[in-house]
Amino acid sequence: MNLMPVSELLRLGTAQPIIRWGTPVLHAPARPVTEFGSDLQDLLADMFATNTAAHGAGLAAQQIGVDLAVFIYDCADEVGTQRTGVVCNPVVDRPEGVDRQLVDYCEGCLSLPGAYTDLARPDFSTCRGNDQYGNPIEITAGGTLGRCFQHETDHINGIVFGDRLPTRKRKQLYRDHDEVSDQYTAHWPAC
Repeated sequence: MNLMPVSELLRLGTAQPIIRWGTPVLHAPARPVTEFGSDLQDLLADMFATNTAAHGAGLAAQQIGVDLAVFIYDCADEVGTQRTGVVCNPVVDRPEGVDRQLVDYCEGCLSLPGAYTDLARPDFSTCRGNDQYGNPIEITAGGTLGRCFQHETDHINGIVFGDRLPTRKRKQLYRDHDEVSDQYTAHWPAC
């Protein structure tokens, strides 16, 4: 597979099983992406296919068991515009001081499917990194996309959003997942 624009990556690929919280690769920092060749393109195509099959907003490579610092996104920004792309080696900047506005929003994770809870995060974030070709990128967004940047970069750093919750709320999140876990086989969303 040659280097491709996102529109091509969206057409190709095969949905992979999404691994669950507790799997070691989800709780350790990922390796930086240093090669932007065909192996990365294949991975990205599979990530887009997996995210689409799971009806997700974004997906980190670690969620399909690959220890690389890359995520894909396919969700709306603060004005409702659907945005789709790739960020390799992400770093997220969150507003500080008077510019920091926290928003409680119901959040979930494809690696703990069927469980959701409110989590306060800044309303906007700026994500810097590289695109699928290795070119530097910087994107500032709010809405689901701004939250996605924060959530997926947490994955890259070995953090699941449950790590940001108080103990009682985290335990409830696990109970909520357990109630519906039979709907999500070990191979979900791949069939």
